Amino acid sequence: MNAFNRRAFLKTTALAGAALASPAVLRPAQARTTAITIASLFGDDKPETKIWLKISELVEARLPGQFRFNIVKSGALGGEKEVAEGVRLGSVQASLSTVSSLSGWAPELQLLDLPFLFRDADHVRKSVDGEIGVDLKQKLLAQNFVVADFINYGARHLLTKEPVMKPEQLQGKRIRVIQSPLHTKLWSAFGTTPIGIPITETYNALATGVADAMDLTKSAYAGFKLYEVVPYLTETGHIWASGVVYYSSDFWSRLNDEQKSVFEQASKEGAAYFNQLIVEDEAKSIELAIQNGGKVLKPEALDEWQKGAHGVWDEFAPIVGGIEKIKSVQAVS
Repeated sequence: MNAFNRRAFLKTTALAGAALASPAVLRPAQARTTAITIASLFGDDKPETKIWLKISELVEARLPGQFRFNIVKSGALGGEKEVAEGVRLGSVQASLSTVSSLSGWAPELQLLDLPFLFRDADHVRKSVDGEIGVDLKQKLLAQNFVVADFINYGARHLLTKEPVMKPEQLQGKRIRVIQSPLHTKLWSAFGTTPIGIPITETYNALATGVADAMDLTKSAYAGFKLYEVVPYLTETGHIWASGVVYYSSDFWSRLNDEQKSVFEQASKEGAAYFNQLIVEDEAKSIELAIQNGGKVLKPEALDEWQKGAHGVWDEFAPIVGGIEKIKSVQAVS
């Protein structure tokens, strides 16, 4: 063995010995960091991204150096359906989604989308915190989605190019809808032609006349700058847009018990943070929309809006668990 090789051999042997003698010092530094790809529909300033910054901070504080969050923003990985496919296949590790966009995999989720069922966000929260939430999580788990917690995007409102305050004013309109049977049925009941369009393509569809109207939350209305193409927002509040913080089952199965516990707790704290941010963001969003020509209207003949929407309850009762289950949700106080 020549002098150079001998020195190299001794150096390697010394380092190996040091590593074995001092595992608490060197092994954590050498531990593998797992990269996590997260999909967000919006940029840094919106709750959909801020929640993941919060969760990443919480995970890092409790599991330092073990995970690196790669948050892909502004819908770069596609709309909710495309992202959900990625999560299901494991190419995307986590995201947020409305329950509407996941209902194709778990139709029972449409319970949370029934129009004029929930009184307010607190009513929704009490419902998902009980047996209903547990059951829906299990339905999604069977489809390779691990739900850490539910979130609330706020109420959905009608967005139009011209003022609409009564249901009959929607007759003949082409309305963009979430790609969901319930949403299609709901807007068909008002004499519109529903068109399923991913949210990332909606602005262009409205600008080019493919669609005349849509419904959405106030936060997303401003987030996608839709006030530029549908300046009228009618505060129908017909659906409380529930959502989930969810992970790929492939990613989740690779976590140990401690890591799962940390992610669950961080996600719950993140969900509470998100719900608070949404309330604050709605006020800012409406202010921004009005500054840019948007107009907020109050609906007239609210009983007529409700009458048209309640027809959906009977049709979807067998899918979501029966009319008694719907009434039990309605009775939660």
